[in-house]
Amino acid sequence: MPAAPGDNRGMQKNPFVPGEMVIVTLGSPREKFWGMILGLAPEGLSLSGADLASFEDIAAMVKEGEPFSPAVVFFPMHRIERVDLDVSDGNLSSLAHRFRAKTGLDPAAALSPAQVHHAGRNAVEDIQEHAAKERE
Repeated sequence: MPAAPGDNRGMQKNPFVPGEMVIVTLGSPREKFWGMILGLAPEGLSLSGADLASFEDIAAMVKEGEPFSPAVVFFPMHRIERVDLDVSDGNLSSLAHRFRAKTGLDPAAALSPAQVHHAGRNAVEDIQEHAAKERE
C-alpha cells in the first residue's frame, strides 16, 4: 500500500551519510561550510571541505594548479543550525557541480579523506578520536 501524505513509512533512508556533499550553517559564530560528510553522530558532524566564503577562491586556486588541502573539521551539534544537501535547484547549480565545472575535478575525490592526512594519520581516525573525547 502506498504511503499517505504525512506518513513516514514512505520516506527514504537518512540522506545525510558519509560521502554526501552538504552545506552546513553554523551559529556562534555564524558561518557556512561546504564539504563532504565524513561522519554524523549525536555529538556532531565531521566534514572535509572549506568555508563557503572561500569557495570561489579555492576553485580558482585549484584551477590554476595550486595545491589544495581541504579542512577536516568536527562541528559539535550545538553549533549546527542547519545542514542542506548540496543539490541543484532549478537553474541554480550545486556547489559540487560548480566546483567540477571550474576545476575539472570531482569534488568528492578532491575532498576524500584518503587525500587528507595529518601527521601521518588518516583524517577519519583523527575525527573518530576527537568524537570519542567529546563523548567522555
